Amino acid sequence: MISIEKIGFIGGGNMGEAVIKGLIKGAFPAANILVAEPVEARRVQLVECYGIDARADVAEVVAASEVVVLAIKPQLVPLVMPGIAAAFDPSKLLVSIAAGVTSQTLEGYLSGEPRVIRVMPNTPALVSAAATAICRGTHASEDDLLTARQLFEAVGMVRVVSEGQMDAVTGVSGSGPAYIYTVIEAMAAGGVQQGLTMDVALDLAAQTVFGAAKLVMESGEHPAILRDKVCSPGGTTIEAVKTLEKKGLRAALMEAVSRAAQRSQELGRK
Repeated sequence: MISIEKIGFIGGGNMGEAVIKGLIKGAFPAANILVAEPVEARRVQLVECYGIDARADVAEVVAASEVVVLAIKPQLVPLVMPGIAAAFDPSKLLVSIAAGVTSQTLEGYLSGEPRVIRVMPNTPALVSAAATAICRGTHASEDDLLTARQLFEAVGMVRVVSEGQMDAVTGVSGSGPAYIYTVIEAMAAGGVQQGLTMDVALDLAAQTVFGAAKLVMESGEHPAILRDKVCSPGGTTIEAVKTLEKKGLRAALMEAVSRAAQRSQELGRK
């Protein structure tokens, strides 16, 4: 596992909690995890659930940590980074999951040559099934990249990309779960329309999406090839696929990825 002593999380929200849960599950000592969280009730909850150290003061957590995970919303970055900068030094690594905020922006808040890794996970981290992309900042090393990779492999798959690709990552996997939830919801609604109960339709739709994704990952075949294998000549599936094409599902999803990536760029400029 990760060969560091203390990891500090700035922000105790869902994503931070997911990574904490994954680390502990992977045998990282709970006593070596700190969280800076302003809401007292949330601090108490995290301590009771995981046995970690939760504090209100950001600088205290930064000072005590070798790796600092910035797990906050992007609009909070200008408010929180001065507190981090007050206790940050060259021995520490900053790992940020703030969507749209570039490594260079974060480096600008810190003195010297700060080591920054930017990360884009997604919410399936809550069930150890995240799709995460990471890239390194100007001064981060390959060892820093490896540390961040090991950290987020505790909650799923990790891929290394360039800084310039991170907005595209946001569009595909960062926002992607919401697209799939919409697909599952629509499939289940179609099943109900055809006479299934909602619980049965929802179970079938969700398992179908899970199984199809698993087959893509494990078979190594292109989704188009797998789709063609399901489409018998003159059968039900080819008729359904024809309808999806006619209604513009492919174009809608491509546009959704594009708009999410553009919004990520906009957030990064604020």
